[in-house]
Parts: sequence; C-alpha cells; structure tokens
Amino acid sequence: MFDQKFQIYQDILMGLFIMFLRSLSGSSGVHRVLEASSDLSVYNSKDVFRILQPKVLSLPHLRIVHRNLMEGLICSRIIPIRAYGNQRNTPFFPSYTSSKRRIFYGPIRMMGPSTSPNSKAGSIKPLTASSSDLFDNTLPSKDVLDLWQTADAVCFDVDSTVCLDEGIDELAEFCGAGKAVAEWTARAMGGSVPFEEALATRLSLFKPSLSTVEDFLEKRPPKLSPGIMELVEKLKGSGKDVYLISGGFRQMINPVASILGVKPENIFANQLLFKSSGEFAGFDANEPTSRSGGKPTAVELIRKTHGYKTVVMIGDGATDLEARRPGCADLFICYGGVQLREAVSSKADWLVFSFKDLINSLE
Repeated sequence: MFDQKFQIYQDILMGLFIMFLRSLSGSSGVHRVLEASSDLSVYNSKDVFRILQPKVLSLPHLRIVHRNLMEGLICSRIIPIRAYGNQRNTPFFPSYTSSKRRIFYGPIRMMGPSTSPNSKAGSIKPLTASSSDLFDNTLPSKDVLDLWQTADAVCFDVDSTVCLDEGIDELAEFCGAGKAVAEWTARAMGGSVPFEEALATRLSLFKPSLSTVEDFLEKRPPKLSPGIMELVEKLKGSGKDVYLISGGFRQMINPVASILGVKPENIFANQLLFKSSGEFAGFDANEPTSRSGGKPTAVELIRKTHGYKTVVMIGDGATDLEARRPGCADLFICYGGVQLREAVSSKADWLVFSFKDLINSLE
C-alpha cells in the first residue's frame, strides 16, 4: 500500500511541476488538476497542496487525484511517455537506472514544438512523430460513437473500473498479504501470465476463511469509481442492459451490484469455496471468469442467450480486451481512471479517463 502511494505521489508532484514550468494557469488542464482537489473538498487558496499529504488521502482517493491530473495534462497537450530505465506501474514517473552514457530524459513530452533552446532542459523533450499516437484513441470515431450509442448491452469489469480498487488485493491486504498479491495482480491484468495461474497463486498466499471474508465486507464497503452510478442509471434509462463480468469474487461483487441495481443473474464472477468449518477450500474452476478467455466466453453467452445485436465491454485489463473479438464484444472501451495499462489502452477502440465522457456522449 505504501509503495503504491509513494509512486502515485511522485507522479502527481512531477505533473504539477511540469505544469508550473509551462505556466498553464487558467487553462483547462490546470482546471482538471484543481478539480482533483475540489472533488475531495480539500481545495482552497491556502491548502491546495494538502492533496499531497499522505495522511489526508486513502489510496483510492489518491487515484482520483492521479486520474484528474492525467486528464489535466492531456487537456494541456502534455502526454506521458515510456522513459528509459526500470519500468514502474505508474505512467508518469518511471524509475531510472544510472548510466554514464545516457543523458537523463524526463517522463513527460510536450505536444507541439518546444520553445526551449535546449529540448533536454528541465527534463522536457518535444513530441516526436513516433509517439504522437500514444493517446490517439481518446477521441472516438463516428463508428465507435454509433456502436456505443446503439448498444443493446454494456458489460463492465468491476475491479479498477466500477470500483476504485482490486478486490482481491484489498482482501489480501486485510489478511496481511497485500504486497505479494498485488504483484501477481499486476502481472495478471497486464496479460503476462495466464489468469487461472495468477488467481490460484494469489489465493494460496492468504487463503481467506469465510469469517474473514464476512468481516472484510462489513469493514470495507465498496468504493465506487466517480460517475459510475450516473452512467449505469443513464444506460438503464435508455433501455440498455447492464452486466458485471469480473475475475473477482461474487461474494464481494454482490454488494456492488446491489448498489448499482444490477440483477444477480447479470453477474458473471468467480466463487470462493469454503469447507463446512468455514475454512478456505479454493474457488469454483467451472466459472468462465476463473481462467484466461473467460470474459469472451461470458460475453458470447450473454449475446447468444438474449440475441443482442451490439455489445460493449468496458474495463482496464487484458482479460477485458480479450472480449473484443468476433461473436463477443463489438466495442472495447478502456477505462484508465484508476489504472492505465499501456498494453491494453493502446489496443482499445476508445480510451476514457472519466465516466463523464461516456455519460455526455449518450445525451
């Protein structure tokens, strides 16, 4: 938990510093950054930098600040890039390995020509043609908008999409195994290991009992992503069916579905199994979402059962992207408001950092 906070704090500080260098006061980019703090009711002229104090924000709230900063940078025509050195999970501030031959390059590039006489000064480089398309899918094409607006059903991933956190990571942290499990989650969501292997390994690291899960659910209510309730209401109001398809656990997703008004039969998720004594017994391997390729299977089943003409998948991970194939989802929208995974976002039909974009496009 501390490592994740530390990395995101570095990103926020770097982003604010770059915006200061560009003197962007009054621009839409700065507005989004300040909105990050006003969303949390901590902004005023005296304490805007309270958002950077570790004791003020929880990790989920910190991610909201990070998301809004990202939007602000993009609005201000600044985009994050992959920099040299050891890679980190956050998009703005990678770790660097020292090299005598390599000049330090910062993690931010500017759109448009540089006005600096030295493009390397202040760790800023002008945007090159090779990286200009990094976020070219943030503006949807007419075809993408048509599919979104005419969809019969919309399927949502839950962890880091509908909710601000990864459910299994939170449960593991509650059980004292957060760091080890989070590392496996990152690998699974990035697509570097089979999902079923990652799921089994993560559960073996902490083996939650029934009483532990019940205690967790009582003490850690769901943290919904900003705008998701309004979006779901908008979708249902326009006659679209809403589904939750998750590699997480039904025991933890049922409360989320209840809040959003999603019917139990519209949930596809894994099931934790327990012995009669309440001890952990594993998970139901018959659930399609317990393995790689499970989400396409679930979407295909949904489509065939109800005869939907157009189905949309919204999520942040490799397993969500898998659902974008013939006979499954017609459109994949990558939600980068909590976690931005370049291997996934670069292949999405549409990349959004806020559910407001999806809500507004339905009006």
